[in-house]
Amino acid sequence: MFNIVMVHPEIPHNTGAAGRLALATGARLHLVKPLGFDIDEKTVKRAGLDYWKDVDLVLWESWDAFYASVVDTSRMFLLTTKASTNHWDADFKDGDYLLFGRETRGLDEALIAAHPDTAIKIPMLEGSTRSLNLATAVAIVLYEGMRQVGFE
Repeated sequence: MFNIVMVHPEIPHNTGAAGRLALATGARLHLVKPLGFDIDEKTVKRAGLDYWKDVDLVLWESWDAFYASVVDTSRMFLLTTKASTNHWDADFKDGDYLLFGRETRGLDEALIAAHPDTAIKIPMLEGSTRSLNLATAVAIVLYEGMRQVGFE
């Protein structure tokens, strides 16, 4: 099972879509507060449709609380446009944490600097766009991980 970690997400629709992806793949969805919306907001539920109640969801009060729970921090893959390694070059294993930052700023630079060996990016044409939609990025990386571990 993969762990999708959304650190301070701001847009409920992206979180709902990530929840639906988690349910479809058997992944666990971790949301790290503060959130930019109320978790009970109908927009999140609408994005996850009636499946939201079935999502394996863990809500963390803070980054520190989440980080303290991770047994092997070397299995945290940090998604950032600032990485040089493409996501398909990562060696994913069952149980890995896939970390995604907030929509407007991404992950904190200090976190990326602390884990440079597991910072990865989704390649894009140079000059094409600043970044991808957060839910789209979650889907791309999660399914690459699932492909690598043999998901059918």
